[in-house]
Amino acid sequence: MESQAYRAVVFALYQFSIVLGITLLPVALVAKRAGIPFPIGRLVERLGEAHEKAESAA
Repeated sequence: MESQAYRAVVFALYQFSIVLGITLLPVALVAKRAGIPFPIGRLVERLGEAHEKAESAA
């Protein structure tokens, strides 16, 4: 039961990070133009990896 809850939470966080990345895309583009790194891509990538690990462990 815990693993199902964990997978559900990781999946929800992954989906939320994708929505957040899409929403903040204009901000990221302005930041990139100004030379400021914006790490939302790393967040999505890490949560994607965690989601894949959780799915494969099931």
